[in-house]
Amino acid sequence: MTRSIRLIADDYGLSPGVSDAILDLIGRGRLTGTSCMTGFPEWEQAAERIKPFVGRAAIGLHLTLTDQPALTAPSGLAPQGQLPSLGELASPLKRRRFGTIDIHTELDAQHRRFVEALGREPDSIDGHQHVHFLPVVRDWLKMRFAGSQRPMLRGAPVLSRGVGVTALKVATIAALARGFDRSMQAAGFSAMKPLAGIYDWRRPSDFAPTVRRAVEGLPEGGVFMCHPGHVDAILATRDPMQAVRRAEYDFLASEEFGTMLDAAGVSIQGGTR
Repeated sequence: MTRSIRLIADDYGLSPGVSDAILDLIGRGRLTGTSCMTGFPEWEQAAERIKPFVGRAAIGLHLTLTDQPALTAPSGLAPQGQLPSLGELASPLKRRRFGTIDIHTELDAQHRRFVEALGREPDSIDGHQHVHFLPVVRDWLKMRFAGSQRPMLRGAPVLSRGVGVTALKVATIAALARGFDRSMQAAGFSAMKPLAGIYDWRRPSDFAPTVRRAVEGLPEGGVFMCHPGHVDAILATRDPMQAVRRAEYDFLASEEFGTMLDAAGVSIQGGTR
C-alpha cells in the first residue's frame, strides 16, 4: 500500500536561482508545492512563472518577519528598513519593542501581495524561521481568515530522543510551537503534521539521511520542509544558506531519491490538499 507524504520547498521568491530550482522540482513531481516570500522586488515576475502550477501544486505563503527588508518600513518593526532577528522577535523581553499593529501590518502587506499577484488565497501558510508559531502571528492568522476559507498551516515537529545540534534545533522549534497545532485546529485550521526536515544545515551531507528517515518514518500526510535552490548573486546578498541549497536540489532531482521513494512504497502528495 502506497503512503503519501508532503514535500514543501520554502523560500520561493527569495532569489531567481531559488525559484528556478523549485519550479524545476515541481515540474519533475518531486515536490508537493512551495511557500512564497512576497517581499522582494522580483516577486511579481516569480508569481507569473508559478501561475501555470496553480492547482497542480500547493502554492503557499511564507510569512517573513526576520532578517529581510520589510514591505512596510519604516515602522516600529523595521525602523531602518530591515526586519529584526529571530532572537529579538522571539524573546519575551525584546519583542515588547515591536508593536502588534506593526507586525500585523507587515503580514497584511505580504498576504496582499500574494493575493494580488496570483489572484487567489494561499493554499498553505508557514513562516520563515518558523515565525508562524509566534503568538502574535497566531492571532493574525485567526483574524485574517475569520469567516473565510482557511489555508493549511505547517504544524509542529515531534521531539526526538537524539542528541547534538539537530536534537537541539528540534527542541527549540517545538518549544516555539507549543500549543500551536491544538489552538489553530480549534480555530478551524488544518495542520500539516508532523514536521520533518530539520537538520544541521552547515552539513549538507546530512540532507540525504534526513530525507531517508522521513521517507521511512513519516505517517500519511506528514510534511517535510526543504530549501532547494541554485546559488546566484542575489541569493548571496540575502541569505547565508547557499551550498546546502544546491545539495538539496541535487538530491531531490536525483535518481537515488526516486529509487528511495519506490523502495519505501512512498509517493509525494500533489495538489492543494
